[in-house]
Amino acid sequence: MTTLLGKMKYALVLLSVLLTANFMVAQALKQHVDNPGQTAMDPVPDDINHTHTGSRTQFLPAVPGGKAVVTGNGINYHGGPVLKGNPVPIYLIFYGNWAGSGSNTAASVSLVQHFISTLGNSADELIATTYGDTTGNVSGNVSLGGTAFVSSTKNLTDRSLQTTVSNVLSSGALPRDGNGVYMVLTSSNINETSGFCTQYCGFHTHATLGGVDIKYAFVGNPDRCPSGCEAQTTGPNSPATGVGGADGMINVMSHEQFEAITDPDLNAWFDTSGQEDSDKCNFNFGTVISCNTNGLCSAAGTSARAAYNQTFGNNNWLLQQQWENLAGGKCVQHL
Repeated sequence: MTTLLGKMKYALVLLSVLLTANFMVAQALKQHVDNPGQTAMDPVPDDINHTHTGSRTQFLPAVPGGKAVVTGNGINYHGGPVLKGNPVPIYLIFYGNWAGSGSNTAASVSLVQHFISTLGNSADELIATTYGDTTGNVSGNVSLGGTAFVSSTKNLTDRSLQTTVSNVLSSGALPRDGNGVYMVLTSSNINETSGFCTQYCGFHTHATLGGVDIKYAFVGNPDRCPSGCEAQTTGPNSPATGVGGADGMINVMSHEQFEAITDPDLNAWFDTSGQEDSDKCNFNFGTVISCNTNGLCSAAGTSARAAYNQTFGNNNWLLQQQWENLAGGKCVQHL
């Protein structure tokens, strides 16, 4: 987590996790945090220089109408809202060159769109229904809200990332939706200079754009740094051996969209060390299966015996587990 234009952003932090002999070990990246050691009444940093001098203490609000929020499962509720849409629209912004080679192709775009289109109400996404606020719980349903493309060779900064989202909304390419999540996905030639591949693989944050509270995320193509952001260089949907970017990106997307829904304004759900729900299971895949001749893995994934742990939308996926806010809390693949 680090501040961004007066708001805190939560970074996807890679932990060094020994997976199985079937796939590689993710490189350990430093945790990109701005406010470690948070508590249930935590100071929220609100200054771009990360000095915390403008912090304010946020107290839990009175619960209206007796609606209880489930707590006591290793993660704390801080009073902020969750996204309760049924479905929550996920908007995709493909930045860079997506008419290239490797994983920077129209096929990768199609796979990512298909993943989001079929993620809603999956066993994985329904874990989010264990989170709520004082007016209700997350639905566990998401949908593909729309897709936009920004062709560019320029690296992104935190500021230009926000400008990219703002420009897409101002152009009308995507609707201005305060109840959705916008995901900026970059081709492998693009860097996010605040720490992609060295500090994080993705992050989510929010900002007021055009008078609307917009939730957005950055997810880079991990083929830029496979040893740091890919669990395996050949995934279950890889078009060729060693081209695991789309599968790796989808794993990061599963992390960031889950957090953006359960902690959209960065003031709802995180634990005493500042970790959000997906952070608590980062690159923890649980029990995995090797691709075989069941027909759902690509030819390259089958040949490589790529690992997967989820099946929906007529595809196999390798997705990190999510933190279940029930029964003491734990990393799970499904409820």
